[in-house]
Formats: sequence, structure tokens, C-alpha cells
Amino acid sequence: MRVNATGAGAEQPDEHAHEHDGHRHGLVDPTIKRSRDGLRVVGAALAILAVTAVVQGAIYVATDSIALLADLIHNAGDALTAVPLGAAFLLRSRRAERGAGIVVVLTILVSAVTAAVFAIERIINPLPPEHLLALGLAGAIGVVGNAVAARVRLRGGRRLDSAALIADGYHARSDAIVSLGVILSASVVALGAPIADPIIGLAITAIILHITWQSWQTVTGPPRGN
Repeated sequence: MRVNATGAGAEQPDEHAHEHDGHRHGLVDPTIKRSRDGLRVVGAALAILAVTAVVQGAIYVATDSIALLADLIHNAGDALTAVPLGAAFLLRSRRAERGAGIVVVLTILVSAVTAAVFAIERIINPLPPEHLLALGLAGAIGVVGNAVAARVRLRGGRRLDSAALIADGYHARSDAIVSLGVILSASVVALGAPIADPIIGLAITAIILHITWQSWQTVTGPPRGN
């Protein structure tokens, strides 16, 4: 209520926007916009990697390739990192994002150790993979799926200034290179060297461990905001 020049009371529209429930009239709180955008990025990457993992899983059952299994375990674990990242964006907290980033790194580490165990076991007890054409196709699917997921995460992470998303994006981009190992395994086994499959699986594990270290450095670097 404001008083006009004649002294009579008259209601005038408030010049300032009223705030309630995290919104302003005509505006949306920037933290809410960032949260929604972050959830869209995380959801898109999850869908891409989930489809990749499902298709690779079906092909693994037919081929029994350790190189593919290493890639599959890693891609499935990578897809699951959407859970802590999504929760962090829902909380609209950069501190929670850093915590989610650490969970992402630990998930990568667990997938590497698991893949290494399977690879070593297969070196001790050799069993050549089958259906090599399908195995090569699974590797190609991994390359494409990870490359697309990396693009989505990196673009979103840079736009939102999210270290966790950027780390996950670099991780997925490196995974596209890792998936090339599956194609290499199919090619080498076809040339008559079945022992190459678990050895390549072990090499994939070493690359994943390197990715783990790089992601750890990104996530634990100086905070970018509150």
C-alpha cells in the first residue's frame, strides 16, 4: 500500500519482485535452472550408457570375451554414476557435487579392480572367445556410446561449471578409446592368438586405472564455488 500525492491510500504495484518457494515473479532462481539442466545432462548420459551396457551384455553372453567383460563392467559402472550426480544436482549443492565426483572416481576404481580379477583368471585358465564378428560389433557400440555420452557430459559440465560432470565427461571420452580394445581383441583372436583377449582385458584395466587417477585430480582440485 502506498499513499498518493493527495494523501489518499491507493494500492500501487510493488516495484520489487516478491520471492517465494525459491522463485521470483517472472523469474526462476538460477540454482533451480542449474539443477534442472544438470539433471537433464545426467539423465541423457545415463540413457546412452545404459543402452550401450545392455547391448554389450547381450553380446558378452554369446562371446564370453574377457576384453568385452572388462569394457562392459566399466560402462555399467559408469552409467550408475548418474545416481550420485543426479542427487547432487537435486540438492543444488556444489559441495554435494564434489562428493558425488569422489563416488564416481571410486566406482571407476572398483570397475577396474573387478575387470583385472576376471582378466587374470582367464590368463590362468584360457578360454577363447566366440562369435568374433559380434565381439567387434560390441566394441564399436562401446566406442560410439561413450563418445556421445562424453560429448553430452563435457558440454553440460562446462556450461554448468561442474567439476564432477567434466571429470565424468573426460572419463567417458577415454572409455571410447578403451572400447577400441574390444575391437582389437576380436581382430587378434581371429588371427589365431586367443590368449590376446585376457591380455587386452588387463591392458584395458591399466587404462581405466589411469583414468581413475586423472578423474581424482579433477574432482579433488580447488573448489570452484560454494
